[in-house]
Amino acid sequence: MNDEVLFEVKPFLRNLTHRPGIYRFIDGKQKIIYVGKARDLKKRVSSYYNRTHSSSKTAAMMKMVLRVEVTITNTEAEALILEYNLIKKHKPRFNILLRDDKSYPYIYASTEHDFPRLRFHRGARNGKGKYFGPYPSTSAVRQTLNELEKLFLIRNCSESFFQNRSRPCLQYQIKRCTAPCVNLISKDQYASDINAAILFLEGKNK
Repeated sequence: MNDEVLFEVKPFLRNLTHRPGIYRFIDGKQKIIYVGKARDLKKRVSSYYNRTHSSSKTAAMMKMVLRVEVTITNTEAEALILEYNLIKKHKPRFNILLRDDKSYPYIYASTEHDFPRLRFHRGARNGKGKYFGPYPSTSAVRQTLNELEKLFLIRNCSESFFQNRSRPCLQYQIKRCTAPCVNLISKDQYASDINAAILFLEGKNK
């Protein structure tokens, strides 16, 4: 990942990459006041400067921005995860409502199954396991889960589907799962894979 710092808006925007990543708005006290992710950093960051804001919150925020920092990522899914971790770490004032709102979606990793899955979750967070989020939208969660399945081959099936399999499903055939349902992977190896996925979500897997 690479960091870029804004001192002058026009040259910064002109040279900004079209790659995915996250952006951080910094105020005059050198505090991060907002963290966002982008599929295209140039288009997304430029949009804040090239239009009149209908949202009073956004307009107020932009009056406080002294500079912008960006971090380039390899994929948009990686940007989503980095965005989540930076919001959790810095608690930017303009991300606070999102951070505390229970209506926003999460990724949930249950610890009650020998072969746990990562799944979409919305609502009270009182299950045994780990919750990652909140994410800005349902599509953001789906996209992140899709990326995790490709990278770590974690199952995405329901418990009833998992328990009634006698042979691998299509996910195994397209190399998106290791078929723990029919014991084609050991419990220990699957645990290693799910732990790697969790570390990735926590921003600890480099």
